[in-house]
Parts: sequence; C-alpha cells; structure tokens
Amino acid sequence: MASGGYNAFAYWAAVMMVAVFGTMAADVIHHQLGVSFTMFTLFCALGVAATFWAWHRIENTLSVHSITTRHREVFYWLTVSFTFALGTAAGDLTASQLHFGFIGSIVLFAIVMAVPALGYWRFHLNGVVAFWWAYIATRPLGASIADWLSKPTKTGGLDYGDGPVAAGLLMTALVVVTYVAVRNRRMLTKPVPAQLKSAA
Repeated sequence: MASGGYNAFAYWAAVMMVAVFGTMAADVIHHQLGVSFTMFTLFCALGVAATFWAWHRIENTLSVHSITTRHREVFYWLTVSFTFALGTAAGDLTASQLHFGFIGSIVLFAIVMAVPALGYWRFHLNGVVAFWWAYIATRPLGASIADWLSKPTKTGGLDYGDGPVAAGLLMTALVVVTYVAVRNRRMLTKPVPAQLKSAA
C-alpha cells in the first residue's frame, strides 16, 4: 500500500526481511531465553489464530485479494511475521525434540501442505482456507529444507553451511521473482486482440 500498489521486488524484499526477523526471533527466544520449541511454537500458533480472529472480526474477510486498505495490510504483515517465527520453531520442534530429523520433518510438512491443495482440487475446500493452510505450512517446510542443507552431517544435515545455503536460496528467490515480475509486466502490456476490442 505504501508503495502505491503491488511491486514484486518491494514485496518479496519485505518478505525476506520478515523471514530473517522471524528466524532470529525464534532462535534468540529458544537459545538465549531458554523457551522450549514446544512453548514458542504454541505461542506463535496462538498469535496466528488471534490475528486471523481479529482480522476477520474487523474486516469480515481473510482474502489476500481484499488487501486494499492500510488496516488489512497491517493484519497481513502481522500474520506473515507470526508464520515465519512459527515455521522456524515448528521445524526445530519436529526435527530435534520430536526426533523426526530434517528429512522426516520435510516429508511431514510437505504432506501437511499438500492436504489443502488436494482438498481445494477434489473436495471443494474453501479457497481462503486452502490458501492460508498451505501458506502457513510452507514456513516449517522451508525451515526444515534450509536446516537439512546447512546443518552438520552429525545432526542429519548436508553440511553446506548457513552462509552458502542462504546465498543460494537468495539467488534462487531473485531469479524466480524476476521471472514472475517480467512475465506479469509483459501480460499487462500485451496488446488486446482486435476481435476482443470489437466485442467490447
């Protein structure tokens, strides 16, 4: 909203910053303050639920297509912040405390994320519910994949290191965002066929 409309690079830059903040918050609260991953996961889950409740109660919608006001944008970014912290905490919870390991956590959260896709495709699950379900599940899935790639082999990772993995993921994100932004710009500037103009 502050940028005057959707801008792919501005949006994803903000998402990346929120992702870094959420990851750091989860790590600091666990390692420095001694809060268990179970408690912090529960706290973040309640934060997401409370944000959804307030958002829907005040705005009567949770659709991302309806984010056209500053209030709705605030609710959206608050939700995103909680989901990133939740993702880090939940990924660490399943990998370490519940002993799923990184691969087990990846499989678990991939299945959790696939459920709303199947529900929407085959069982007419509400689109807004399906979106947010999958959206939230991407957080612990992404955190588990990053940990698997970066952490030492003695903990079940591939030991590529945090720096190289972060750089690789950043470059991948930049390539994908650039592709999407260029494609959308081409679609917006694509001339309307003559037959459609005449029909209009």
